[in-house]
Amino acid sequence: MNTREEIIRNYIDGYNRFDIPKMLKDFADDIVFENIQNHVTTDSLEGINAFQEQAEMAKEYFSNRTQTIIAFHHHIDYTEIEIDYEATLAFDFPGSLKKGDKIQLKGKSIFTFSDANKIQKLLDIS
Repeated sequence: MNTREEIIRNYIDGYNRFDIPKMLKDFADDIVFENIQNHVTTDSLEGINAFQEQAEMAKEYFSNRTQTIIAFHHHIDYTEIEIDYEATLAFDFPGSLKKGDKIQLKGKSIFTFSDANKIQKLLDIS
């Protein structure tokens, strides 16, 4: 397993366990994060503190959540992973989503790395 895969697996494991410090362990201080759903950017932030705040809020939305890595695709400047995502809502959301509802998605995440092997940019796309 190469270093990028180890770093990504560590991040995914932290995500699945709701372990924010583990998620942030390999992030650059100036991390850029974007979440894109159906070709629309739904969240965009810069900096490790902003990401930590968002991650702390987001973990309250779910009673459990799991990202499963299906495949790695390595490129010169970035690594893309294909994922299966499943989560159970922790409370009712406005509209039709209710506590206990399950969300299942297929998506991908694109990790761009700094020269120091820190995650510089993360794009989540579903």
